Amino acid sequence: MDLFALTRALVDIESVTGNEKGVSTFVLERLAEMAARHGGRAEPIAVEPNRFNVFAHWGEPVVTLSTHLDTVPPFFKSGEDEATIRGRGSCDAKGILAAMMGAAERLLSEGVRNFGLLFLVGEERNSAGAIAAARTPRGSRFLINGEPTENKLAIGSKGALRYQLTARGRMAHSAYPQLGESAIDKLLDVLAEVRRIPLPADAVLGPCTLNIGTLSGGRAPNVVADLAQSDIMFRLVGDAAPLREAVLRAAGGRVEAKEVLSTPAMRLGEFAGLPTTVVSFTTDIPFLGEAWGKPFLIGPGSIHDAHTQDEAVPKGQLREAVGIYSQMVRSLLASGGAQRA
Repeated sequence: MDLFALTRALVDIESVTGNEKGVSTFVLERLAEMAARHGGRAEPIAVEPNRFNVFAHWGEPVVTLSTHLDTVPPFFKSGEDEATIRGRGSCDAKGILAAMMGAAERLLSEGVRNFGLLFLVGEERNSAGAIAAARTPRGSRFLINGEPTENKLAIGSKGALRYQLTARGRMAHSAYPQLGESAIDKLLDVLAEVRRIPLPADAVLGPCTLNIGTLSGGRAPNVVADLAQSDIMFRLVGDAAPLREAVLRAAGGRVEAKEVLSTPAMRLGEFAGLPTTVVSFTTDIPFLGEAWGKPFLIGPGSIHDAHTQDEAVPKGQLREAVGIYSQMVRSLLASGGAQRA
């Protein structure tokens, strides 16, 4: 298997969240070929119309390697030089997917079985694929989830709490603002209070953070705004309940505060011999729960390159990841007592 060619082929299939069918089909076909060569099975797992996860296994899937198929927008095609592969999803997470397939090929060529590959849709938005997979567990005892961690094992990941804030007002001519009610003024007042919410810290995960990600409203400079909206996100390091209460107090009936997403912070498994890190982003792991086994989080590439206009993954880290994933599967199978068929 040509690791770099596979990465580029995956990147060149546009798969912005909601439009994963093309890449899911491509991966399913490749895994079906691997399954036919090595006595395994590959199958789709339905999520929504025209959206499906892909699962393949050889023997009993004691260990499952998993990452996601979708990307953030905008799509742009692949490129490469001696050191890196570029393109949307190269880092997050199509290079990871290619490395997992490369690890599977290596393991199978060595006679190792009793593992699986699980590739999911929807991680970048609402983890719809992970939620669907959690409803159909296959007996996996260990889950190796792939996200860009520079091939360091993440022993913790922050959670997320996201709100959409909506303020409503009454339009009027801006020359007579007293005849209207500005939705923008309301929203700005509430956001000012939200920014003053005390944020906790954790000894391992670090500080909780707040991002005001979007802000929109109004119709024209000479019209008092009747509608304004903002999306905010906290990166959690502990219990979300105090922050929920604080957001609702800040809203105070002046704006609607709709909770859009809540993902808990996670403490994850350690693995002997691997360097460790802590990450601030969320993953599919909380949505999979224990359905696919004890979770580990590791993958090539840097999260600082993900979601950017210059997204890229180092070729050296891709090669290294194939070895890391292979060794983790071997070790976990040995601990699970089922390394060879």
